[in-house]
Amino acid sequence: MKYGEKEIQEFDVEKDLEIWPNEYKKDYLIKITLPEFMSLCPRSGYPDFATIYLEYTPDEYIVELKAIKLYINSFMNRHVSHEGAANEIYDLLDKKLKPKYMKIVADFNPRGNVHTVIEIDSQKLKK
Repeated sequence: MKYGEKEIQEFDVEKDLEIWPNEYKKDYLIKITLPEFMSLCPRSGYPDFATIYLEYTPDEYIVELKAIKLYINSFMNRHVSHEGAANEIYDLLDKKLKPKYMKIVADFNPRGNVHTVIEIDSQKLKK
């Protein structure tokens, strides 16, 4: 097994998702694009591909970039729906970072003539 495969396979979101203190007290927006998301369809097992767009205004914490990459890559061998993946990513980052604002867009590649986009925006959610 190559070192990248080992890192992805052994990634534990609870201990390996590095969160750093936010040094800046002003509001600013962080935008991260993750264009190589892959998971497996829970029904067929076929691969699903997506680009994940994450944007957030940090409060006390930010996510380390290699850690978010490994977390996203950890979906590669998991059977999860489009909605499940987007909601898991949102919920985990919301819990860990507690951002002032966050939006996740999961733009899945068309498969079988269906194109799915899942958007979760903290400003549009009922509290």
